[in-house]
Amino acid sequence: MATFAWSSCSSASNKGHMIEGNHVRIISAVLLALVSGAPSGMAADAQAQLVTPQAMRLIAAIDERFLSYNVEMAEVIGGNFWKPYAPESIAAMRANDGAANSSSGSTSADIAGQNPNMFQARLPIDLSSHRLRALAAALGPAYMRTSGTWANSVYFHDSGTSPPARAPKGFQGVLTRGEWKGVVDFAHAVGAKLVTSFAISAGVRNADGVWTPDQARKFVAYTKAVGGDIAAAEFFNEPDMPVYGGAPAGYNAPDYARDFAIFRMFVQADAPGMAIVGPGSVGEAVLQPRMAAQAAAGLVSTNAMLSTNPPPKYDVFSYHFYGAASIRCASMGAGVQTTPEAALSEAWLARVDTSYDFYVRGLRDRYEPGKRVWITEMADAACGGNPWAATFLDTFRFLDQLGRLAKQGVSVVFHNTLASSEYGLLNQNTFKPRSNYWAALLWRRLMGSAVLDAGPLEPQLHLYAHCLRGHPGGVTLLAINLSRTEAKSVELPTAADRYTLSTPKLDDDRVQLNGQELRLAPNDTLPQLQGARIPSGRFELQPTTITFLAVPEAANDNCR
Repeated sequence: MATFAWSSCSSASNKGHMIEGNHVRIISAVLLALVSGAPSGMAADAQAQLVTPQAMRLIAAIDERFLSYNVEMAEVIGGNFWKPYAPESIAAMRANDGAANSSSGSTSADIAGQNPNMFQARLPIDLSSHRLRALAAALGPAYMRTSGTWANSVYFHDSGTSPPARAPKGFQGVLTRGEWKGVVDFAHAVGAKLVTSFAISAGVRNADGVWTPDQARKFVAYTKAVGGDIAAAEFFNEPDMPVYGGAPAGYNAPDYARDFAIFRMFVQADAPGMAIVGPGSVGEAVLQPRMAAQAAAGLVSTNAMLSTNPPPKYDVFSYHFYGAASIRCASMGAGVQTTPEAALSEAWLARVDTSYDFYVRGLRDRYEPGKRVWITEMADAACGGNPWAATFLDTFRFLDQLGRLAKQGVSVVFHNTLASSEYGLLNQNTFKPRSNYWAALLWRRLMGSAVLDAGPLEPQLHLYAHCLRGHPGGVTLLAINLSRTEAKSVELPTAADRYTLSTPKLDDDRVQLNGQELRLAPNDTLPQLQGARIPSGRFELQPTTITFLAVPEAANDNCR
């Protein structure tokens, strides 16, 4: 596979702008909007996309914390989480795929991901790690969401005494004061605002099966007592799959509406500054229609929950998005699987639009028109991610989805996870950055909160544009060449600084920036992210490369 490696410019006159630490030093700017013809005096190549900086119109505004992340409750308390892949386990999963899909003996526990063979006990994540804090801080400011299925049934041990050896009846895990204070301290250290959810299992229900706020009240009070603040919360994780999430058998839409009304009263009384986010459903547009019949049992539609009387009301509308389920969850059915061969396909990348249309245009606009939209979990695949989620092959999806969702005005996207399983931005054992981390870092440094119109997506060449972060009038263009064999071209009206991500092997977790491998320096110091200066005119994007282009001289009035 061809790689794109311009030589690094070292002379003062030829030097591109450098991003160093958390600061953007001289940033040089980018491209402008796609137009129908070439400007006077410029002969555009027939195969080149012409971009003109000044003309790009403003189409959306996103939150400053747009790119956020999850640190799962299972990580915080040391619960069972997805067992890392090994060559032999991958082979076994693929060999059993057909049997799992055709078997009538699959159980809801298998489908829910509770098959013990898919999990591995893990120690609590070390949130005091210098490396973890440094790498998370570099992505800030952000929101940090601590939730997930384990949060639905976690017992908060509100005492300085030793926690119980086993979770009390009605719970599956135990969260100690020290563990939660570690979350609060981490958020302070890395510039993150906390987002969470609450337990809804049998342990927090009265004799009639109705949710009670006693545990939630203690949890919120302790957070305040140690100097923390929960900026926002979902009532519970993925209420459209309530039985899989620990709710009582037979839990339905009226039950949700009843419990949610109690939850809202609790928030008004005990946490009035906490935004209520919801419903936090998952999979109805893409995964659930493809699930095996036995896997679809026990689901509750979001439409049914939102159409109750009185209906639940949120401050922020949220949902989760996974384009597939990983090979760990083959029992969900063949329809929810994907392959590495499909990772660069237009059909695969468009699944995020299908989900957006279902949840936002279909439900948000009907029941909560105008509310901000957060996607509080997103990754390549549910059930911990596929094996290639840790490689550069997934970086195309990662950045393409950020670009698509920003264009549609999604306010915040929470990547799942920061540092756990294959879909983590960081290796869960070493906290070594993966290729998606470096992509996230470049996005954070270059892509501002004002979203510009870079024109329609062309087959295999996707262009996105934002105002250049930290530089009035500047623009950043993100150009993604999805072709495995063909170079693509854009026509630039001005000089730019380019940041090209590439790799010799798509299935590697290492990534190169302008031909140089990105890696941490001694003492976990981030490397300098050096842009390479390119002149105006035609610019070629080599196959399977991702390029950020930036120029402050764009003079776009929407970016002042």
